[in-house]
Amino acid sequence: MRSFPAAVAGLLLLFISSVAVPGVGASLIPSAKAQTTPVAQPANPESLTARARVLAAEARKKLDLLTARAGANNVEDIQLAEVKAEADDLVAQISSFLSETKQRQDQIQARLKELGEPPKDGQPAEAAVVTEERNRLTAERTEITAISSEMGQLASTARGLSDKITEQRRRLFSATILKHTDLSPAVFSDAASAFLSEIKAFGDTMASWLSFAWKFKKLSLLGAVILSMGAALLFLAGGYRLFGKMVTRDLAMENPPYITRLSFAFWSLIIQTMSLSAFLLSTFFFLASFNVLRPDIAPIVASFLGTIWVVFFVARLAGLIFSPAHPHWRLIRLSNRGARRLYRLTMLMAVINSLDYWLSEISEALNSPVALTITRSVVATVLIGVILILMSFMKPVLAEDKDPHAQGRPWPRGFPLLLRLAGGVLILAVLSGYVGLARFVAMQIVLTGAIVVTMYIGVLSGRAVGKQGAFTKTAVGRYLAGRYRLSEIALDQIGLGAGLGIYAVALLFGLPLILLTWGFQIQDIQAGAVRLFTQISIGSISISLIGILVGILLFVAGYFVTRFVQSWIDRNVMARGHVDTGVRNSVKTGIGYIGVAVAVIIGVSAAGIDLSSLALVASALSVGIGFGLQNIVSNFVSGLILLVERPFKVGDHVVTGTTEGIVKRISVRATEIETFRKQTIIVPNSDLINASVGNWTHKNRMQRSEIPVGVSYGSDARKVMAILLDIAMTTPNVLHNPEPHVDFIGFGGSSLDFELRFHLADISEGIATRAAVRVEILRRFEEEGIEIPYPHQDVNITGTVFTVPAREKARAPVENATNTAEGEMNA
Repeated sequence: MRSFPAAVAGLLLLFISSVAVPGVGASLIPSAKAQTTPVAQPANPESLTARARVLAAEARKKLDLLTARAGANNVEDIQLAEVKAEADDLVAQISSFLSETKQRQDQIQARLKELGEPPKDGQPAEAAVVTEERNRLTAERTEITAISSEMGQLASTARGLSDKITEQRRRLFSATILKHTDLSPAVFSDAASAFLSEIKAFGDTMASWLSFAWKFKKLSLLGAVILSMGAALLFLAGGYRLFGKMVTRDLAMENPPYITRLSFAFWSLIIQTMSLSAFLLSTFFFLASFNVLRPDIAPIVASFLGTIWVVFFVARLAGLIFSPAHPHWRLIRLSNRGARRLYRLTMLMAVINSLDYWLSEISEALNSPVALTITRSVVATVLIGVILILMSFMKPVLAEDKDPHAQGRPWPRGFPLLLRLAGGVLILAVLSGYVGLARFVAMQIVLTGAIVVTMYIGVLSGRAVGKQGAFTKTAVGRYLAGRYRLSEIALDQIGLGAGLGIYAVALLFGLPLILLTWGFQIQDIQAGAVRLFTQISIGSISISLIGILVGILLFVAGYFVTRFVQSWIDRNVMARGHVDTGVRNSVKTGIGYIGVAVAVIIGVSAAGIDLSSLALVASALSVGIGFGLQNIVSNFVSGLILLVERPFKVGDHVVTGTTEGIVKRISVRATEIETFRKQTIIVPNSDLINASVGNWTHKNRMQRSEIPVGVSYGSDARKVMAILLDIAMTTPNVLHNPEPHVDFIGFGGSSLDFELRFHLADISEGIATRAAVRVEILRRFEEEGIEIPYPHQDVNITGTVFTVPAREKARAPVENATNTAEGEMNA
């Protein structure tokens, strides 16, 4: 097992895992990939049992083939991963079919229950058709039970094969990593002599291939080169054009904020790495598609492309972190000298590891002696160990005065010991003969370390963007604020979502790559992702994240469709038909309830939740409703009644209890009433159903108004009535039908009492109209000499009766009150 080559090939295959060209399918990872055919099913099966027989026969053949492939000599990890994936797929197919047979068995059992038991001796005979159907269903159930038992055994065997392969791969990994090699002088002597032979063989092989391609595949070679150059222009130049601002430093900024440096480093690394990966994959794809690559050349070309990817990735990451040429864009506090040295040493480790990988691929393709590969790995691992030890003695930390040009300080306490320990372990492992282990650890230090650092930068960038108020300071935040006039709160919410999105990108980018570098195959990652998103088991419950996501998306889509339908009907149907505002509100609310309910049902069904399984929940909920949710349900039902019966509607002037105002909204639980002082009162719907509610505008907005008027005794009553009628008839907004009229309602203590009554078309105009009528009454009475008296009170003083106006009485001195009392006593 060769984990580093497999990891590098996986890094390329991760982005376009579907690349599989006939004849060169094993080029990226040099191992024979056996092609197998999935279990076939008849196009038009006659019955469930017929399909079961075919599936069982095919599954049995496939299991035998997979078992033989897993037990082959010198089987590699990539081949075992493919066998395990096919075995798991076979288990999934059988399980799906068993689920179908279980449904059929349930149907048969239900039908037999409907037919009942056969008549016993002495009972009347049943119809022949009933007996025939019972016998047929019983025979079918027996056959399905037998087939299901056989299919269950096949599924169990396939699961056992999958578990066996997992254990076999674990043993193979351990044997490869912990394999002991005797490092004798003869090994190095053989490697020295084989090295020169390999150089000559490599030159001859490449010359032979180029000569072959130029003579016999000239057009194909030129076409592949031209298309590869086009791919380079598309992915590299196009990437810079689309994301130029995200992958280019603004060198004019003297002190860029840390969030800007983090975001630039993360997105620059991700975008440029993705562009290069797409270019390298397309290059290999075109060369393979035009049949330019020979089987002995394809692994060399694939490993060379993988080497380019690794060196570029590590170089770009180190350049962004250490930034030797631009200290103000540096992500960690290092001196200029320390940053330059760390950058060079990191690049050197990446180049050594990548060259070791590429040369190992060349050795395998040319069948070079194993001693050469061992010697090369020993040299590469020792060099990486020495580099780590040299790093531990550096003083790269920024000086206390924060001058990047000054001499740096040593590493923080404990870090030099960690570097020396890592380098010493590599060298000690090599000298002990565990070359595979040392090589694996060296790879993890370089490649896994780079990936982890990239993920950490992504997490820091997401955390910085998600901080309150941080997103508004970024270029994207400023653009959104200027383009869409978003508030700070909206931008802050967008920043929170952007931070979570950066977390997700960092994890999706890093975790698969780390798994690949640790020996996992793409098939393992794909199978794990499928299980994660489609089959999470909690006890006997199976949850599908993809199903839940689809259900949420369908619910959101249904919600927005409902809102659109509401708005369209309101604007284009009811508004054009001049439908009453209350009716429009009731229709919109009803459509909203129905649409949301349908969206919930569709979303829940799409999420894979069986609605029939909610019966138990519904029964338990009904008990809860009976005890604790009575008011909520009562208000909900009352709201529906209000919307259907419409005793009042939005815009009506209502009076209930101590509340009077305009109905603004009728919702599920309560109704909003706005008083004339602009206070909103929330009234539960059940209170409006069970209590008396006065509605001034139930049938129409007409209102009758009354204005009482008192005139002094001695006034001409007929003249007063004529004046009042004339005022009413000439005042705007007063209806002439019904006609205004005046009533002489009585003789008051100080006045003759009249009442002017008239109708208004709109109740909202009542206050202004009555005020205008009163002003006009004062003006006309003053012109006609008609007096509106004050209340009078009779006072007896020594037998004499005085009539004192109430306002004069209020001004009378205290002595008058005393004299009045004395006079009354004398009388």
